Amino acid sequence: MIKVYPAESRFSADHGWLKSNFSFSFGEYHDPKNLNFGPLRVFNDDTVAPQKGFGAHPHREMEIVSVVLSGEIKHEDSTGNSEILRPGEIQRMTAGTGIIHSEFNSSATEELSFLQLWFMPNERGLAPSYEQKAYDPTAMKNNLLPVVSGQAPSERVVSIHQDLTMYLSELEAGKALTFTQQQDRRTYLFVIEGELTLNQETQLRRRDAARITDLTQLEIQSGTGSTFMLIDLP
Repeated sequence: MIKVYPAESRFSADHGWLKSNFSFSFGEYHDPKNLNFGPLRVFNDDTVAPQKGFGAHPHREMEIVSVVLSGEIKHEDSTGNSEILRPGEIQRMTAGTGIIHSEFNSSATEELSFLQLWFMPNERGLAPSYEQKAYDPTAMKNNLLPVVSGQAPSERVVSIHQDLTMYLSELEAGKALTFTQQQDRRTYLFVIEGELTLNQETQLRRRDAARITDLTQLEIQSGTGSTFMLIDLP
């Protein structure tokens, strides 16, 4: 089954310096019927004004993944990490038993656009940790490029404490690819830019999402081209 969640169905919040779209219950948005999709608990699409951001705040028992679409994030945390995250890089923070961090748009002129995802870990009580790696954007071309994995982390794949794999892809106009899913697993797909057709009948536009269950074969096509994220979930 493919269930589409149009971009406009997300909860939107505008705080002036911060514009957010929440795909799941978060902050002031609470819907008991929309808490998670498997271990995926938060999927936020944020735009942050120059020199603005989130001051020091705590997290516990969550795997937090950040993907910058444009601009850059200055990250600092209580374990001593201080990094800049830019497009072409992935960040994973394990909150575990407790961590305090801050995130700021370090540019004086450019807006920051980024996606932040929270996953429930497969084990509680983990030691807080942080990992940041660059991936090769050219390897996304007409391909599902793994960038986060609980199964096979590598030099360019960030590890995570959950049985999932996150892929990024840039599908050229008129191209298609096929994702084969195992039985009894879930697939989450989010269109970053462009448009997609799933299994020749389900249409997705920019910032639309699909929650997919009970399907082992997913054909992904684009008439005009698309950049998207696909997550294989338990």
